[in-house]
Amino acid sequence: MNTEKDFSPLTPNIVRALNDKLYEKRKVAALEIEKLVREFVAQNNATQIRHVIQILASEFALSQHPHSRKGGLIGLAACSIALGKDSGLYLKELIEPVLTCFNDSDSRLRYYACEALYNIVKVARGAVLPHFNLLFDGLSKLAADPDPNVKSGSELLDRLLKDIVTESNKFDLVAFVPLLRERIYSNNQYARQFIISWIHVLECVPDIHLLDYLPEILDGLFQILGDNSKEIRRTCEVVLGEFLKEIKKTPSTVKFAEMANILVIHCQVADESKLTNDLIQLTAMTWMREFIQLAGRVMLPYSSGILTAVLPCLSYDDRKKNTKEAASSCNHSLMKLVTPEDDGDEEEEVKSESTGSPSREEPKVQSDGSDMLNASQESVGFSNISFFTPASTERPQVTLDLDGIVQVLDRHLHDSSTGMMTRIAVLKWLYHLYIKTPRKMFRHTDSLFPMLLKTLSDESDEVILKDLEVLAEIASSPAGQTDLTGSCDNADNKLVLKVPDKSGQHLSTKAFDSSPSTPSMNSYFYKFMINLLKRFSMERKLLENRGAFIIRQLCLLLHAENIFHSMADILLKEDDLKFASTMVQTLNTILLTSAELFQLRNQLKDLRTPESCALFCCLYRSWCHNPVATVSLCFLTQNYKHAYDLIQKFGDLEVTVDFLMEVDKLVQLIESPIFTYLRLQLLDVENNPYLIKALYGLLMLLPQSQAFQLLSHRLRCVPNPELMRTVDESKYMDSKQKVASKRASQSQIDYNELLRHFEHVQSKHLEVRHQRSGRANEHSERKII
Repeated sequence: MNTEKDFSPLTPNIVRALNDKLYEKRKVAALEIEKLVREFVAQNNATQIRHVIQILASEFALSQHPHSRKGGLIGLAACSIALGKDSGLYLKELIEPVLTCFNDSDSRLRYYACEALYNIVKVARGAVLPHFNLLFDGLSKLAADPDPNVKSGSELLDRLLKDIVTESNKFDLVAFVPLLRERIYSNNQYARQFIISWIHVLECVPDIHLLDYLPEILDGLFQILGDNSKEIRRTCEVVLGEFLKEIKKTPSTVKFAEMANILVIHCQVADESKLTNDLIQLTAMTWMREFIQLAGRVMLPYSSGILTAVLPCLSYDDRKKNTKEAASSCNHSLMKLVTPEDDGDEEEEVKSESTGSPSREEPKVQSDGSDMLNASQESVGFSNISFFTPASTERPQVTLDLDGIVQVLDRHLHDSSTGMMTRIAVLKWLYHLYIKTPRKMFRHTDSLFPMLLKTLSDESDEVILKDLEVLAEIASSPAGQTDLTGSCDNADNKLVLKVPDKSGQHLSTKAFDSSPSTPSMNSYFYKFMINLLKRFSMERKLLENRGAFIIRQLCLLLHAENIFHSMADILLKEDDLKFASTMVQTLNTILLTSAELFQLRNQLKDLRTPESCALFCCLYRSWCHNPVATVSLCFLTQNYKHAYDLIQKFGDLEVTVDFLMEVDKLVQLIESPIFTYLRLQLLDVENNPYLIKALYGLLMLLPQSQAFQLLSHRLRCVPNPELMRTVDESKYMDSKQKVASKRASQSQIDYNELLRHFEHVQSKHLEVRHQRSGRANEHSERKII
């Protein structure tokens, strides 16, 4: 440096000492500068003071020579000390050159800069707050400094600045938040420690309302929560905990909607291998639970994103028990927010749209009820972050994002990796939505229906049970009786049910009021029955392993008469005769053995009403696919003469091993509690001759097996009619009158026509068996050739 240059009012001795390489000499020069500036303060000579600061800054602190820079730094600190309270008038000139030295490559010089700024701030105290952003920016850089001395110095300065902010009520939070929002995303461990410590301090100051700006820094806080440092994570947990406590105290002032998507993002784990992600997810899920409980329906527009995050967590094991419990609570609370008011009247919606009123959100579905889900949405993987942003956050009316919810639920059902508890939750959601918002949900039924049917093949009984509840609600909901879905034709205001054959042509068309279902059933009921039987036909293992369970549950959910009447009607037109026979055998076993069918058995037992007779005829026509099942149905309905007539026809049938096994099972059933009344009727020999003949007919069909011995022993117990004749002839006549009355009520049934139908069906079965046998022989001959 040119020592002959004019640095007045600094003396040549001060200039030389400031440029010296020895710290002691620079310190002496600083004392001289302090003395000089005090004199100028006493004289109130602001011009000279500013001139001294300018020289120290430009000629020394910003010099190219390292020793000169060190001298300039200590000189500026001396000026600040001399100025005392008046240093606030010159802070910009004092601080800026010092902060520039924070970027110096020499660690010693960075340390001296830190020391100088500490002295400046210590003197100025609250006066430095207008320059807080500059100081914070400089300190955030030093917090990550590799030199331990520099970092130690910066920590002292940091503590001093925190004390000043804490004791002041003039902190400009509005100006500071943009800088905080920018720096909070630093990946440096020390920078993160610095940032989180400042947030902790500001959050604890009563006059600083950092909660108002939480949406701007919440995402960054969750990023810091994933830091590898245990200390940083712990501090961040404390900060988030304090914020959550404050949110619970003052929920009315919290911007829940602005933070909802941030929580949705962090509730989803992208990399499960990182242990810190578990902490992030648990914390975000805990916050989400509190948000839903505190904000209520404000969270509804974000429900699809919330479900995307929450549903997978429901299948976590005990290693993530806390997260699972928080997710379960979120799911339960969110479900309670959906109410019937979300099933808005479409006419009102159209009217509000035409008047520009923000009554409800416009439905995101096409006019065609068979609208399928967006293919691009289905392709989104669960590992990707996904969330929903409402079209307008300014809309006063909170609207349910039903279309988004259905997309999420459908995607989880389609995903083969979805856990059992998640699938159950999805089905509970669908059931809840069909209960609360049936009209809007029926727009999605055609797209959901195939997957709901496929879910019947699930490995879990509980999943199947929930799935059946959803399907039963679809089939019985009054909302399904309107032509929302386009699945039914509308003629004369009657829903028309069509039963297609396998070629796609409609074999029969039935008006809804003449269908097997009761008025509580809608158009989807018959469609459901058709598709369920098709599924049993394509998946024989499903029929074998779960068929009885599914049908019994449906009998409880949709009334047994509806189920059996409709299935019998559909099976009557079934082309696959082997499947029809198997299905009838399954239905017959359920009818005769299941506790759920007690009422239906009693209804069929006496055939006292036209309705019960019509039901018997409907079942009989389909039961003809299985001869033994037909006989058992006659036993159940006490049509003993017709049972005897049928057994007489068995001589014309092809008696196979399977056929004899079915007869064996029927004999076992006759000995069960279901047929107690039949066994007691053997006491009244004169009025039940055809019952005895029918049983003897079965006995003659059986080889001398265990079942033969069982039935033979039972028939040997039939008493002599003469011995059973009572002395009181009036009682005997009463018995005969009851039998006559019962036969009169059954006189409306054309048993000859039923017998002809049985022969026709069995001839078709025989023809099909011969065709199969012919094909099998032809195939074996080809192999021999």
